[in-house]
Amino acid sequence: MSGPLDTTTDDVRDGRATVAVLPIGSFEQHGPFLPLMTDTVVACAIAEAIAAAYPVQCLPPVTISCSHEHADWPGTVSISAATLYAVIRDIAESLRRSGIRDLVLINGHGGNYVLRNVVQESAGTGTRMALFPGSADWGAARERAGVRTSSHSDMHAGEVEASILLHDHPELVRPGYETSDFLADDRRHLLTLGMNAYTESGVVGRPSMASAEKGKLLLAGLVESFGDYFSLLTAPVDALGETR
Repeated sequence: MSGPLDTTTDDVRDGRATVAVLPIGSFEQHGPFLPLMTDTVVACAIAEAIAAAYPVQCLPPVTISCSHEHADWPGTVSISAATLYAVIRDIAESLRRSGIRDLVLINGHGGNYVLRNVVQESAGTGTRMALFPGSADWGAARERAGVRTSSHSDMHAGEVEASILLHDHPELVRPGYETSDFLADDRRHLLTLGMNAYTESGVVGRPSMASAEKGKLLLAGLVESFGDYFSLLTAPVDALGETR
């Protein structure tokens, strides 16, 4: 199916997609070697890989979200959780009016906690939602790609994010990722103190272990995991709203 930038009304009508995927990124610091739009690039890479494998409508991304814990770094821009919640609900309602009742939120930023509530509260609204990738999906993809840093240690601008950008948009990765490893596994007060209390560079992870090949395999693993979500959302629903 066409991508979000060149899709026409006829493309959507002819494709008869019943599931939409919405990439949700952020605009926040990612150390000195990855761009502010890293999470958006990651979310779009996942969504585009999914759209290449499944008959879904790929929407343009939400590019600013809840990055308040990164506010100490210049360039970071955030919106409130209430605003992000309202944006997603409005998009879901608009899709429903155009005949698409299944929406998958492709989240590229771990700080978007409110997305879990949006999906949770979608029951009974006329739109079925899912949040992707989940922790199990990332776990399977990391294992497939041979990622060496644990999911807890690889928190920000680390092995996974750098690998996906090296594969999908290598021109966005600046020199320096090879020597910028920094671990801060004890981050128990992150939401209270912000990222600056735990890292001066903005990095928490081991980007030196990133590679384009790992990025390719990470995306392939996520595309495979998405199959369960797609099957669930496209399963017939009876009059009581139960999936058969």
